[in-house]
Amino acid sequence: MSPENQIQTPEIEVFEQHRRPSGLGEELRALLTLAIPVVLSELGWMTMTIVDLIMVGRLGPGAIGAVGLGNAIYYAPSLFGIGLLLGLDTLVSQSWGAHRFDDCHRSLAQGMYIAMAFTPLLMLSMLAAQRIFTGHGVDPAVAHLTRSYVLILNWGTFPLLVYGGFRRYLQGVGRVRPVTFALISANLVNLAGNWIFIYGHFGMPALGVRGSALSTVFARVYMAAVLVYAAWAHESERGHALFEHWPAPEPERLRALLKLGLPAASQVVLEVAAFGAATVMASHLTPIALATHEIVLSCAAYTYMVPLGISAAAAVAVGHAIGAGNAARARRAGLLAIGLGAGFMALMAVLFLTIPRPILHIWTRDPHVVALGAHILAIVAGFQIFDGIQTVSTGALRGLGETRFPMLMNLTAYWLMGLPLGAVLCFELKWGLSGLWTGLTLSLITIAVWLCARWVRDSGKSLAAIPAAG
Repeated sequence: MSPENQIQTPEIEVFEQHRRPSGLGEELRALLTLAIPVVLSELGWMTMTIVDLIMVGRLGPGAIGAVGLGNAIYYAPSLFGIGLLLGLDTLVSQSWGAHRFDDCHRSLAQGMYIAMAFTPLLMLSMLAAQRIFTGHGVDPAVAHLTRSYVLILNWGTFPLLVYGGFRRYLQGVGRVRPVTFALISANLVNLAGNWIFIYGHFGMPALGVRGSALSTVFARVYMAAVLVYAAWAHESERGHALFEHWPAPEPERLRALLKLGLPAASQVVLEVAAFGAATVMASHLTPIALATHEIVLSCAAYTYMVPLGISAAAAVAVGHAIGAGNAARARRAGLLAIGLGAGFMALMAVLFLTIPRPILHIWTRDPHVVALGAHILAIVAGFQIFDGIQTVSTGALRGLGETRFPMLMNLTAYWLMGLPLGAVLCFELKWGLSGLWTGLTLSLITIAVWLCARWVRDSGKSLAAIPAAG
């Protein structure tokens, strides 16, 4: 046994657990141990956006629309940057499962080099995007607020990518609790910042929607700092100081990360940009319709955070099992995760159908927004289960190292099917906001069927290629 392996006794024990056969109950517990903290993290992430909308809500529908439109403009480029780092899920988790612990650290370092290289390009693209999407057809007041919001939010891009890279590393090595702590506590930082900067407390000027953006930037710097510290503490525990042994750029590993990350990033952008495009189309309707769209989108995005967290856990669980040479466990972990995601979203569909008005009252009491929102939430309920299936299937496939197929499916279903149909229904057939969401629903159903079928096929191939551990 090598000196490195002797140091890593606790990790070796977990590694051996991934090699040994286990019962379904044990695998479910292991998946939930990974998934629950990550789900809480995703809910914490989404809560920050919802808090921003709620805190600016007192400023009126124009402010709600501006923050929503600004986030739609900002998140496609920024999530492309985060998506570039999703290859860390595969490389880190498979290296950890294969007992190559130093490889995990080297992959993290390459991820940070990617973040530094892409940040300037992403910031420039956001500046260009905010001018394009707040032009002709958008209410002038909303457009002005949106541009000022994005201009400040842009400065949080690099901390966001640092957070994203260190999060993937920590999840890949099974350290998920620091991620949960970072996001839950960051909500307190963001809430306090919103209160101070939006309305002008403690001697600060009342900055309105600009104050909300400034608060978000501070929260992202905080999140990045917490996860960097957590990674440093993890490496110190195993006698490997994080920064004293920081690896130099490795072209081969950089290429491997980008080969996985570019399709994953494109898939994320295609999906987020699809909803962003729907938001831009909604901005050409009435201010009431745009505010309704933003609130309903927040509801749908909030429930989506749970299968998104399960998806990340699935990627790690599948990667650990594949790295350890246990393909049967990888297949079961993926199927369990897909079942969990679908089951949770079925419950959310019931809530959207039965209590839409109390849900909408969290954001607004405007009777026009609530009436339209209740109708749109009924449409959203129709795709909840499919959204859960497609999201978790994407993560499970990423654990196998497959990121290209989900990208192609998102391109086809959203951009060649759902969005064109939604535009026709909305503007040509005069369905309004209902038409946009009907097109999005068709997209999600199609993607879910394709990705779930692909997981069943690819995990079966892995089972044939890697005999189950006996």
